[in-house]
Amino acid sequence: MARCFIRMNWTVGTATVLALACAATAQAVAQAPNTGTSGIYSCALPDGRRLTSDRPIAECTAREQRILNADGSQRAVLPPYLSPEERAAQEAKERRLAAEQAARNDAVRRDRNLMLRFPNAQVHQQARTLALDDVKKGIEISERRIKELAEERKPLLDETEFYKGKPLPPKLKQQLDRNDAAALAQQQLIGNSRAEMVRINARYDEELARLKRLWTGSAPGSLGAMSSSAESAASSSR
Repeated sequence: MARCFIRMNWTVGTATVLALACAATAQAVAQAPNTGTSGIYSCALPDGRRLTSDRPIAECTAREQRILNADGSQRAVLPPYLSPEERAAQEAKERRLAAEQAARNDAVRRDRNLMLRFPNAQVHQQARTLALDDVKKGIEISERRIKELAEERKPLLDETEFYKGKPLPPKLKQQLDRNDAAALAQQQLIGNSRAEMVRINARYDEELARLKRLWTGSAPGSLGAMSSSAESAASSSR
């Protein structure tokens, strides 16, 4: 353990400076790599002098110190002492770099998975057709239901002819209202399904453009981010 001694007859300013140096030395010891055995600490001062010691050097706490073996070979490096603010900034930088690396790794994995799912354009087109067919079937069901509702409405409209200029009976009015609401719901389903077809085609178009570049040699992960809709669709299909 590093020890520091301050003489009682030193001035307050001198004692303060030495106390800070002692604290920095203690911090340097804590930051020193665990090399298993003692080593020789060496550093160069701004004036060109080189200092060596068998423990972290107080005068070099703000500078990098080399830890040497007995034969002079370098064993490790002791980084400069960091203040709490500097340490927080360094940790924030390390977290940012780690997040960026994780994003790059994910991009590489995503592109490789995309190429595994779609080794050629034919397989990709088959997947697009299948996805669109499911939506088209939903539209056809809604269109048939609208025709059925129109047939169900005809006798109701015929019955309203007997009440021209008069309020419709509550039961008849309810039947017409339910028919209208059901037809409107089917129209909304058709609208949503057609919008979904547009999204599906846009997603497959984006995938195909990306795949063409990957198929021709672009490195996985080098093409930037996919749109959020294409990314979520690719994730859900894994």
